[in-house]
Amino acid sequence: MTIRLSNRDARRIFLAKQGLSAAPHRALGKDGLLRLIHDIGFVQVDSISTVERAHHQILFSRNQTYRREHLNELLEEDGELFEHWTHDASIIPSVFFVYWKHRFKWESETLRERWRRWRGEGFDASCDETYERVASGGAVMARELKEDHHESGGWWNWHPSKTALEVLWRQGRLAIARRVNFQKVYDLTERVIPAHHYEGDVSHPEFIDWACRSALERLGFATHGEIAAFWDLVSPDEAKAWVAEHRDELCEILVEAANGGKPRPSYAFTGFSDNLGDVPDPPSRIRVLSPFDPLLRDRNRTDRLFGFFYRIEVFVPEAKREYGYYVFPLLEGDRLIGRIDMKADRKRGSLEVRRLWLEQGVKPSSGRIDRVMAELDRIARFAGVGDVNLLEGWNASLT
Repeated sequence: MTIRLSNRDARRIFLAKQGLSAAPHRALGKDGLLRLIHDIGFVQVDSISTVERAHHQILFSRNQTYRREHLNELLEEDGELFEHWTHDASIIPSVFFVYWKHRFKWESETLRERWRRWRGEGFDASCDETYERVASGGAVMARELKEDHHESGGWWNWHPSKTALEVLWRQGRLAIARRVNFQKVYDLTERVIPAHHYEGDVSHPEFIDWACRSALERLGFATHGEIAAFWDLVSPDEAKAWVAEHRDELCEILVEAANGGKPRPSYAFTGFSDNLGDVPDPPSRIRVLSPFDPLLRDRNRTDRLFGFFYRIEVFVPEAKREYGYYVFPLLEGDRLIGRIDMKADRKRGSLEVRRLWLEQGVKPSSGRIDRVMAELDRIARFAGVGDVNLLEGWNASLT
């Protein structure tokens, strides 16, 4: 029997699975931070720091007691987190490292050959030389290696040693030991990942089962394509085969879309609907999300569930931008209600708010604007600036 899941329940489930339904002011601590990242699955890393770097803002939006030093300790001292690739560069619990070995194998078979074609026949030797340099000389940053024959013109024209570092990292032979001013410091993987996470292997069937099962657990409900896309570790065909092999554990559901859209056939674990009454309502406060928040990872899913179409316009020519260079979504309760264009001006010590747009049908009531201002105050303190500066004409909903 196919179960019909209301749009409201679908939103509540997904928000809870993504760590956005717990009280944001509860004491977190370092252990709680590790559990949070484990439960979410991963936290994307990005270099843009308009207000704060993506990984810090993703975590702060879930808990305002989050401390950056706890994340650094888990990454750089405890080895309980590591950096690698999901759909993009991400921070991942080291307990999952054994499964990433299958990604490393795939990368070794495909990526090196592709980069060899770009870099030429001498690229293998450059990889070997770079690995030996790290093995014998210790952790290194790309800028510390020779830049002979460096060519300008994009990331594929990095000097050979820098390209080799990235290839060796993608293959799992090197790991990111730490970052200095956001620049990667590479070392041998076995010197970065603790032995109890580094050692051991799982079979390919075990890997496929984990990748699909853990993805569905974190999504709550999903198509086989969404299962495959979550970690970006397996193909849609592999996820489809997993669903077929585990139908006795799964049920078919129809997920109602926002705004009366066509329901989406999906899968969930059997019995998931028995506990819908236990799914918490998210906090009613307004929260600013990072453009790279996992809630927005799948833009089509976000549009279906929340009726909220979002794209990052960093790479859109300025004249063609609908909103702005780096605009942040706003979450209120279980709804995405708008977006805001703002920047931390650290020279002036203020959070510069350029523009606020509320979604159609979302009223700019005094109470709602007060909640926006309360969140902006929290963001300003977190970003290390003292004041919120509302620029002229900032509230587009009043024009």
